[in-house]
Amino acid sequence: MITTSSLLAPVDDDLHILTENLKQLVGARHPILRAAAEHLFDAGGKRIRPAIVLLVARAISHHENSGRNTTGDITARHRRLAEITEMIHTASLVHDDVVDEADLRRNVPTVNSLFSNKVAVLAGDFLFAQSSWYLANLDNLQVVKLLSEVIRDFAEGEILQSISSFDTDVSLEAYLEKSYYKTASLVANSAKAAGVLSDVSEEIANNFYDYGRNFGLAFQIVDDILDFNASTEVLGKPAGADLASGNLTAPVIYAMEEKPYLKVLIEREFCEDGDLEEAIAIVNDGNGIAKARELALIHTEKAQNSLLGLSVSDSAKSLRKLTDYNLSRLY
Repeated sequence: MITTSSLLAPVDDDLHILTENLKQLVGARHPILRAAAEHLFDAGGKRIRPAIVLLVARAISHHENSGRNTTGDITARHRRLAEITEMIHTASLVHDDVVDEADLRRNVPTVNSLFSNKVAVLAGDFLFAQSSWYLANLDNLQVVKLLSEVIRDFAEGEILQSISSFDTDVSLEAYLEKSYYKTASLVANSAKAAGVLSDVSEEIANNFYDYGRNFGLAFQIVDDILDFNASTEVLGKPAGADLASGNLTAPVIYAMEEKPYLKVLIEREFCEDGDLEEAIAIVNDGNGIAKARELALIHTEKAQNSLLGLSVSDSAKSLRKLTDYNLSRLY
């Protein structure tokens, strides 16, 4: 079975350094903010987003030094970019949990459930502000623009999700747009930013953007499938939570085309006993999940194709295998 620990072996030492640095970078003077931030970083997670930044940096270094005796080392600015990426991601999760009124994240209590919504919102704002400050100190305007776009995209994604809640007319295109804003934008723009810091050509930088965009979309689609057929222990949140909150994802959109009665249940917002359970059963029993799997596979193949020009290295192999790992979460 594929595990993230084996896939991320080329940057394992880098990720240990990152985890320690994150707590120091936050450096909140207020005890509650500091406690909230430390709780977030202690909660774990796979650190896939910063790992991709580090893998891209090492893969580029190996590519540019192909044929020489080099391990594909990276710079302090690449390390800082990876840390900024994880700070932005964590800040977005804190705000997500407030909006979703979630009690669990990664099977541990959320900041809003431990402290309060007010503290959680402020903690998220604080992390966004800190990440922006460190981003500015990279002294690279293009990288600043790329990562600033991510922060804007997060907000736009949340707004899109909010206004389309329980909207049975939502299209697959609108779902993918929202998924880009909420998930893929960070992976795409941070991967491209790693290329920019390595002074690669525009074509290569855009290839890494395409890799991140399609990997991010496939990752979100797989997460949305797991919302229907994974346990609470695996998800780190109650199964069916997205549907219950009116967040209509790829499996649901496909299922509504096949079983129009599902729209009736959604439009009355599961107000009658057994509505939600019946809706989940409709999604699980039809072809919606299978079609969503096909969609995830399409984006996985696009992500893999974006790496074809890279020289063979452990880091390049890990970037490709990460896309396979994502799909393996379904089985």
